[in-house]
Amino acid sequence: MLLFRFNLYQGSVWFTSANTVSGRVLEWESDFLSYIALGERNKDLMRKNLVLEQRVRALTELLDRAEHDSTYTEMRQRELLDGFGMVSAEVVSNSVNRHNNYLTINKGELDGVKPEMGVVCGTGIVGIVYLTSPHYAIVMPLLNSKSNISCCLRGTDYFGYLRWDGRHPLYASLGDIPRHARLKEGMTVETSGFSAVFPAGLFVGKVTKVENSEDGLSYKLQVNLSTDFARLRDVCVLTTPNRVEIDSLQQKIESEK
Repeated sequence: MLLFRFNLYQGSVWFTSANTVSGRVLEWESDFLSYIALGERNKDLMRKNLVLEQRVRALTELLDRAEHDSTYTEMRQRELLDGFGMVSAEVVSNSVNRHNNYLTINKGELDGVKPEMGVVCGTGIVGIVYLTSPHYAIVMPLLNSKSNISCCLRGTDYFGYLRWDGRHPLYASLGDIPRHARLKEGMTVETSGFSAVFPAGLFVGKVTKVENSEDGLSYKLQVNLSTDFARLRDVCVLTTPNRVEIDSLQQKIESEK
């Protein structure tokens, strides 16, 4: 009888312990699944934020132009994202303290990512895809001395090329701005749309300083970049269905040389 009671007691302890362990495992599993779900929600929110950021800027410009052009908002949104798809990715390797920085993302050829595609985040421009493998891609960010992105000043016809001098990771320079341009600090810099890489109007940064170029023939603007590369994690690769057609035309040009 004592043995029987002892076994019952042991069984009770065992089941209690087993239930406790099972409960903790289920909690860990729930936490893990919640973490995964949170990551997916963050990616989805980042994509939605990118779209909303452009819509907010389009609406802001519409308010500035007020009653002058009733179709401006619709036209602006088509210019920004029409024809571009987005492949969500995570940054798995990054640097900001080299003269020529590169970053690696966890999406590649099997996901539709190809060289010379634009890469953006929820706050602005990241760079251009440089190399690809089946599952990964290397991106040349704005923080690379070889980077050369066509940009313009919002609300004007002035455009130039954004370059990084290898110094501060929060600033780049917009050069080749004509001397007759009326400039001031705080002006918005955005993509010009003069390529198939980025649509026009994507936010790049704000002008923080206006100075003469080295030869004195134009202005060089210091731009506070909207993208914080030191904290960069979630990005989107911009894809376009017209890419095959564009590549085909470029190949014809190369074959004629």
